[in-house]
Amino acid sequence: MGRIVISENVSLDGVVEDPTGEQGFRLGGWFGEVGDEDRDEWAKVQLDEALRAEALLLGRRSDEFFATRWLSRTGEWADRLNSMPKYIVSSTREPRWSNATVLRGDVVAEISRLKRELAGDIVVYASIQLVHALIEHELADELRLTIYPVVLGAGERLFGETSHARPVRRVAATTLGARLVYLRYELIRTAASRS
Repeated sequence: MGRIVISENVSLDGVVEDPTGEQGFRLGGWFGEVGDEDRDEWAKVQLDEALRAEALLLGRRSDEFFATRWLSRTGEWADRLNSMPKYIVSSTREPRWSNATVLRGDVVAEISRLKRELAGDIVVYASIQLVHALIEHELADELRLTIYPVVLGAGERLFGETSHARPVRRVAATTLGARLVYLRYELIRTAASRS
């Protein structure tokens, strides 16, 4: 059975919006607030995650964002990301990134089916609307968060409103370089979802 792993870059106050500054958010570009040592350590973690993953799961806009950036790149990380299976949640478009399949219809049913059919980690990058749905419907199994040392005070946040509390269990907490913190949490199923 597959595991849904949400892997996000996030500000200290939980903002995930426009980390690269390309979307026009007035506080965007916070991804660049760290040095080369930090980015190098982060890249090692991300490469390892990609090498171990079974597939990627993305929303339509994230598919477009990553396809634009990764299809022209080469190297071990780019080769892995470009070649691995991708599942794109979209009701309007065909995928842009290579080796991708569109999931249409009932998202919860489609992702539940995907989890049954695949073995290993199904990693979700960005795709905040999808992330909110995965958490709300208790489809996510793990959070992997790289915390950036900046407080933005505004912007779209990783955690949206939920129908009830979501307990988590810490798996790991490490530093990356001099300024980043990497946190891993297992999401615990509630009694209602186990019945």
